[in-house]
Amino acid sequence: QVQLVESGGGLVQAGGSLRLSCAASGSIPSIDRMGWYRQAPGKQRELVATITSGGNTNYADSVKGRFTLRRDSAKTTMYLQMNDLKPEDTAVYYCHAKRSNYNYWGQGTQVTVSS
Repeated sequence: QVQLVESGGGLVQAGGSLRLSCAASGSIPSIDRMGWYRQAPGKQRELVATITSGGNTNYADSVKGRFTLRRDSAKTTMYLQMNDLKPEDTAVYYCHAKRSNYNYWGQGTQVTVSS
């Protein structure tokens, strides 16, 4: 199994920055891909960014140039650096990990960006 715990959410002003962290435990070597999803009120959950076990990253068009996904050398912690935040970034952000055909989710962390 894989356990995911997010942290770092909070309230920031537009144009500010925030860094989210996702601590992973369990079968870390078996994780194929990790990433962040977000869900705003009245909207579907959407993919924000992903990183494969090989280090390849992918970003949603809406966050390219503003968000950066990275992980530590041990691959136990994943970070989402969010810069130039906008009110439309307000959402609950969820950490996600994929292991073969299994999917694991964190509990979510709230990010609120005031205008």
